[in-house]
Amino acid sequence: MDNCSVLHVLLMISIMPGWLGGDLIISRKQHEIRLSKVSRGSHLRMRRGWIWSQIFVEEEDPTPRKIGQLKSDYDTGDFTIKYILSGEGAGEIFIIDEYTGDIRSLQPLDRELKPFYILQAQAINRKSKQPVEPESEFIIKVQDINDNAPEFINEPYVSSIPEMCPTGTTVIQVTATDADDPMFGNNAKLIYSILQGEPYFSVEPKTGIIVTSWPDMDREAREIYLVVVQVKDMLGLNGGYSATTTVTISLMDVNDNGPTFQQNLYTFAISESAPVGTTVGRIMADDSDVGLNAKMNYSLEDLEESSTFTIQTDPDTQEGIVILAQPLDYESKRRFVIAVEAFNENIDTRFLSEYEFHDRTTLKITVTNVDEPPIFSETSYSWKVLESAQISTQVGTIYARDTDTANNPIRYSISKSSDTQQMFRIDASNGTVYVANRLDRETTAWYNLTIIAREIRDEQLSSSVSLLITVLDVNDNVPTLSQDYQPYVCEDTQAGELIELISATDADDPVDGHHFYFSMIPDKHINPNFTIRDNQDNTASILARRSTFTQHDHTHYHLPVVIRDSGSPILSSTTTLTIRVCTCQPTGHCPSDGVEAQALSLDISMQILLGLSVCLITLAVLSTLMLALRKYKTLQQEKMATQELETEEFSEKILSFTVPESSQTVPLRHPRLRERKLCREEVTTSIRMSLRHSHLIGPEDGVFQQFIIDRLAEADEDPYVPPFDCLHTYAFEGTGSITGSLSSLESVTFDPCLSQTRDAGPHLLRLSPWMGATDDEILF
Repeated sequence: MDNCSVLHVLLMISIMPGWLGGDLIISRKQHEIRLSKVSRGSHLRMRRGWIWSQIFVEEEDPTPRKIGQLKSDYDTGDFTIKYILSGEGAGEIFIIDEYTGDIRSLQPLDRELKPFYILQAQAINRKSKQPVEPESEFIIKVQDINDNAPEFINEPYVSSIPEMCPTGTTVIQVTATDADDPMFGNNAKLIYSILQGEPYFSVEPKTGIIVTSWPDMDREAREIYLVVVQVKDMLGLNGGYSATTTVTISLMDVNDNGPTFQQNLYTFAISESAPVGTTVGRIMADDSDVGLNAKMNYSLEDLEESSTFTIQTDPDTQEGIVILAQPLDYESKRRFVIAVEAFNENIDTRFLSEYEFHDRTTLKITVTNVDEPPIFSETSYSWKVLESAQISTQVGTIYARDTDTANNPIRYSISKSSDTQQMFRIDASNGTVYVANRLDRETTAWYNLTIIAREIRDEQLSSSVSLLITVLDVNDNVPTLSQDYQPYVCEDTQAGELIELISATDADDPVDGHHFYFSMIPDKHINPNFTIRDNQDNTASILARRSTFTQHDHTHYHLPVVIRDSGSPILSSTTTLTIRVCTCQPTGHCPSDGVEAQALSLDISMQILLGLSVCLITLAVLSTLMLALRKYKTLQQEKMATQELETEEFSEKILSFTVPESSQTVPLRHPRLRERKLCREEVTTSIRMSLRHSHLIGPEDGVFQQFIIDRLAEADEDPYVPPFDCLHTYAFEGTGSITGSLSSLESVTFDPCLSQTRDAGPHLLRLSPWMGATDDEILF
């Protein structure tokens, strides 16, 4: 075909009765006109554009049915054209008859899962396999039906509104959704209504907004409302679906109620002995509100009597707590009548007037009588008495009384624990205190007594008070030197030179302080050696009256010193000072003085300690050297012993050997071989050889045992044995032996150069040549 040739294609879509269809066929004339316009502008061959309208398929239809047809103008009915369908759902949900172009649905569709499908259609010549029409795209839309019920979202619904709110107050909005198509019919068009909750609430049908429809709803009457809201699709028509939800609406409190007392009179009783701070009772005003709106305070109205009591609000219970603020006295006042007012802390004049937030009641308090102990005229007593006061001197009088109407008589006493020495006594009937013992301020300057007052009728009723008695000082102690002075005078002292500065002390305590005067005893002859100068500050200076004192003339001098006080009467004392004569050091210090002696002693001690330290260090060094030398010698001896063992193996065999008949190892003492010890392996080898060669006589034989006993006795009686042991082995051949063989070496050669000891037979030889021993060693 050339560029001017035109293909005519006819697409026919068969629409089932009742379905919505559009213009689905492109006429040949319209197609030729469009192609001719394109041909004028270009000689190129252009692909023909197909115009497709949507195909509608009703959802949830279980019956397979024809929903449309694809047909070309070149289709003459000879089935030379093949129709092909591709895209979403092709071959599974939708199929096409390749000969007729009929499109059919195979299964029910769900619009809520997929609302439309996009497919491609193509017509191909069966013989040439070439497309007679270009591929084109079209849409199959699933048509909605009312198959979904509406559902509420954002559940649960809970809301609160103030009580007493006006009609039309918005409470909350409920919202429902419907999965159906809101653009097709009324399937998803919803209507709201109230099933439960009228006449207090109503709902907007289209928006789902819940509003109040009842005025002045009171929380105190009803606090919670459960409103049931229904939603329907299909605009509420019959045959539609519906759903419901419950909205919980609570009324919030406002201060629309004032406090109210349930009683006009509250009565309480309290003992007159109750301490301050005691709770008298509790009162309560009711308030129907809650939270901050119910918080209230209380006040006492009678000013004259309100000072005796106070009232506080319990923050947890909102009760008024009446508390005793001052002590009570039954004899003075027995009854209190007080007005109490309760009022809210926070008021709201939108609902009540200010006066309505207050309420009043009356409080009556009765004081009960208690038999009280005596009461002293003062809370404590403080007296003074001279230490020179004579016994039975009156110090003062304590006064107590019974405040009860009976006014019982009082008996007084002093607590023994406060006056253990019984320095004072008290008149039991009138409370007068007297001196009972001699006082001494220097011993005890004050006394803290406890005075007890009891009712004679009932001694269980008692009270006590503190009595402080201060002992005043009198001049009854003589002055003395403040310390034990040890004055000395140097041999080269000059006249007028200070020898010692002395001071005095006195146990008394005068009001204006101490004033001491120093002097010497009046004498016919003036002291030629020393004099005393009073410094007028309670000190005195001892001065030399001459020069050149020598120990040859006098080793010491005695100087009497008179000390007087300024008391009344004036008291004095005389103290004799001993002044030593000393050969002083250039610094003016006496060597025999305590400080120098202590320093000298300390110096000598340090020298002794230093000498001892040097000696100890020297001894330690010598001990270390001796230990090292001893260890060195020990190592050398062990080394020589090891070499001897290696070179004298033959001698070792001679030391421990056996005979065929019997053998036994015997521990003996030896003076020369004391450091020679057989190792465990040698002893074990000897025993094993003895057992192997012993055939006739064993350890249980009497002759053998007697032989061992004799050898042990010889070893124990040897006077040359040092206090340590060595090992010897004896060979025993039995009775009647001709001593033909003495060793395992079978050596019977007699060496005339070896001397015999102890005439034990012609064939008993010394074994020392093998061992390298001397003549005084043990023989075998």
